[in-house]
Amino acid sequence: MLRQSLAHTVKRYKSLYSEEIKVLPIATIMPHGACNCKCVMCDIWKGNKNAKQLEEEDIIDILTSLKMLETKRIAMSGGEALLNRNFFRFCELIKKNDIKISLLSTGLTLGLHAEKIISLVDGVIVSLDGDEELHNSIRNINGAFQKLKEGIQRIKSIDKNYPISGRCVIHQLNYKNWDKIIIAAKEIGLDSISFLPADVSSHAFNREMSWDLSKQESLLIPFEDLPVLKKMIKNIFHSFKSDFETRFIAESPERLEKIYQYYAAHHNLLPFPYKRCNAPWVSAVIEADGTVRPCFFLEPLGSIKTDSLHNILNSKSSIQFRKGMDINTNPTCIKCVCYLNLDPGNSKY
Repeated sequence: MLRQSLAHTVKRYKSLYSEEIKVLPIATIMPHGACNCKCVMCDIWKGNKNAKQLEEEDIIDILTSLKMLETKRIAMSGGEALLNRNFFRFCELIKKNDIKISLLSTGLTLGLHAEKIISLVDGVIVSLDGDEELHNSIRNINGAFQKLKEGIQRIKSIDKNYPISGRCVIHQLNYKNWDKIIIAAKEIGLDSISFLPADVSSHAFNREMSWDLSKQESLLIPFEDLPVLKKMIKNIFHSFKSDFETRFIAESPERLEKIYQYYAAHHNLLPFPYKRCNAPWVSAVIEADGTVRPCFFLEPLGSIKTDSLHNILNSKSSIQFRKGMDINTNPTCIKCVCYLNLDPGNSKY
């Protein structure tokens, strides 16, 4: 085991420094392109009528490459991954390859699938936008909060130790309710909650075109409200100190302060937060139509419909892309809200 572990680590270092992907620790797969929410900060649902989905043969082909690349964890994302009728069949195939599975979900149908989720998925991350009224409003779905709560409680009633965490996008519509979001996370039974600012500038989340200024401004914290945001973050540090210590709030206080910096940067008051990210070297995203990206936000590298994932990641153009990639100067990376930095020696992912 030690020899295999060392070999795996060496391959990860080579992936970082040779630009050829020898090992891919993490992959994100989108089984279905549609979503069962209509969130104000996302356009995925607008393409529901024409949504694509992966089939069993696609998963088998992907797994052939992921096995070669010694992948350890797959995040099943979307859209809503559970909308794919073959979702749990996909999970069975993945588990046969000794790969862990995380499910990123709106949470609306967790209760319907509780037993299978516990059996085949290693952990769930749900989206939470506020207390009941605010969550339903931002999701544009009546009863969304209650369905989420009931689904979590259903899973916890079967296995109280099953890991379910939450993720919240902080923006103009909910930042004044930040404290209530933390309280709501406890109310519905989450093990932890993490926060990130709203992406308003990339082509991710089914945006064929970048949002215009008016749409961006509907989510950005207004210039005159930045002091309010700063005060809210300070109050959270004080009021929820024990939740930082227990890691119920996943981020450190310093990390949360970067949310203020991000919004201040949009008003040219501060630079965008510095980030260390090696996502294009340690992960890949496979979308519901087969498109392969180095992360959610960067341009496609190819499609599994025309070539294998392994070949796409190690094509001449992909290697050249990584050689020329500098996250400190890339316009998309500078404004990125969600980044990954996975050390080659770290086996916890």
